[in-house]
Amino acid sequence: MHAVLRGAWFDGRSSRAREVQVRVQRAAGGPTLLLQALDGGPVPPPLRERDIDLPEAWSRRRAPRKVVVDLRAHGSLEIEDVVGWQAALQQAGHKAPLAQRMQTRWSAFLLVAVLAVAALLAFYRWGTPWAATQLTRHVPLEWELGLSQRVLTDMDGAWLHPSKLPGERRAALRARFDALAAQVAPALRRYPGYAPKLALQFRSGMPPNAFALPGGTIVLTDALVQEAARHGLPDDALIGVLAHEIGHVMHRHTTRMVVEQGVLNIGLGLALGDVSTLVSTGASLLTGLAYRRSHETEADCFAAALLRQAGLPAGPMADLLLGLGARPDRDKAAARQGPAWMDLLSSHPDTVERARGLKEGHAGRCV
Repeated sequence: MHAVLRGAWFDGRSSRAREVQVRVQRAAGGPTLLLQALDGGPVPPPLRERDIDLPEAWSRRRAPRKVVVDLRAHGSLEIEDVVGWQAALQQAGHKAPLAQRMQTRWSAFLLVAVLAVAALLAFYRWGTPWAATQLTRHVPLEWELGLSQRVLTDMDGAWLHPSKLPGERRAALRARFDALAAQVAPALRRYPGYAPKLALQFRSGMPPNAFALPGGTIVLTDALVQEAARHGLPDDALIGVLAHEIGHVMHRHTTRMVVEQGVLNIGLGLALGDVSTLVSTGASLLTGLAYRRSHETEADCFAAALLRQAGLPAGPMADLLLGLGARPDRDKAAARQGPAWMDLLSSHPDTVERARGLKEGHAGRCV
């Protein structure tokens, strides 16, 4: 049995309404409307759901006074029994589009919202790093070298100063660095064919630190050399830190972070329809904080493998990291003075935990 509704049909050629009986019948392609004129006159053929425009669904609290169905080439249909119309559609198997169900049912809205948030988090957690890793393969080395040159020039003009270490001391450390760089075997390279020229530079004006720029430049600060001497550590400690920084270069971490930021901004823009300042800022914070742990683990694993390749111990490097992590609070406060980016360069997350792992002979979850 199909419900029979009374309606007024406007054929589109005359302003006069004709009274009709309306049956909503279940069919394979969705509900089908069958009209029968009470005056016995001609009516449209059976109208399938795809041939008409059904009105949007409504909540029970906001039901309209009457239903208006657009029959397209066959005019329009008005039905005053809105409750009967909705029941007939449901009985005939009609399912409102998802967007309409979200507007009328909190459960549908919440489900879609949860799925959307989960999809965004999955894209951020796994999709963005994967896409950035693939795209980084195609970034030219010349672009990295140009970026590094500009960054180092800006830093030299603003915060960094020429090294005050004796020339002999710098030459000795550079010779050991070059010997270490020569031990980077093809098996240690994350990107086959990527072979930047590794170069060590010295600077003062920063807290104890070493950092890598894309394209192969690694900067070692005077303060880190002095820190190692203060703890009575051999140069193997500094070489271990430099091995870690070579890992950042060979894994192209800085370049990947730049690409990750672009991928994340584009992805959020497509998902949210707008790349606003808030989204861009939030994406920057998320990328800068969450991915740094994985980068540090990768660099630690690279350093451990490279030191084994060169026949060097990892213990002195771990002792130096532990010494940096145990500096007095006043020294840490002094290190935080200056521009915000120094916090990212002068300290890495989980330094003490990483150092203990290296001291015990492992470097996180290495594959």
